[in-house]
Amino acid sequence: MNLGLIGCGKMASALLGGVLKADVCAPAQVWASDCYQAAATQLAAATGIHALQTNAEVALASEVLLLCVKPQDALAVLVSLRPQLAGKLVVSIAAGVSLAALQGAAGPEVRVVRVMPNTPALVHHAASAYALGSEATPADAALVERLFGAVGVVCCVKEGLLDAVTGLSGSGPAYGFLFIEALADGGVLMGLPREMALRLAAQTLSGAAEMVLQTGQHPAVLRDQVASPGGTTIAGVEALELGGVRAGIIQAVRAAAERSEEMGRGGA
Repeated sequence: MNLGLIGCGKMASALLGGVLKADVCAPAQVWASDCYQAAATQLAAATGIHALQTNAEVALASEVLLLCVKPQDALAVLVSLRPQLAGKLVVSIAAGVSLAALQGAAGPEVRVVRVMPNTPALVHHAASAYALGSEATPADAALVERLFGAVGVVCCVKEGLLDAVTGLSGSGPAYGFLFIEALADGGVLMGLPREMALRLAAQTLSGAAEMVLQTGQHPAVLRDQVASPGGTTIAGVEALELGGVRAGIIQAVRAAAERSEEMGRGGA
């Protein structure tokens, strides 16, 4: 498979690193371009891929294109590449740009897929979801799962659910960072050194998440295994409930998802 990268920012670099590490394709099969030529040149020097001068050259060389540009630039880039895109697969990570808009810009003979990854792709622990365009095939879905599965977990959803994905996993790392920060602050309040508290907090959240993923058990079941009758954990859980933490997190997902919908409709 010949893979093209249009845009060489952090997310594109993270995805490329996972793809190469998983042997989905070899460096010699990857071509890249960026509006800042130095970005493509630096990525090529670090990975062994090909850096080209223009997006059109990348499109001509590739069977599959990863569109990793800013959302406001995505449609113009596709329109400029229409002569080179017929019969190819375009995978867009441009937030808020619909499949219909992508298809209209790329042309009717192009297969289009939308993906919503998140920033933990940078450490190969992404949570990504994708939606297939009307022309995309089961083989395209399998390829997208290989590409994004190389940097984490990936699932297929209907396009109408991508805003919910944005509110949950797209914005979710920020909620996790906030919780880690607050947990560490609590440790400092009770006498722990800042660096130690932060390390313990981050590892605790990482470990809890891994237990959910590995055991397949509901988080409430795992929580109950920690909360002994009359013990310290249930006292802490009570404090969280009194503070409205659960409701606050649910409302954060709702607010982010609704904002994603608004932005998709062209809201500022």
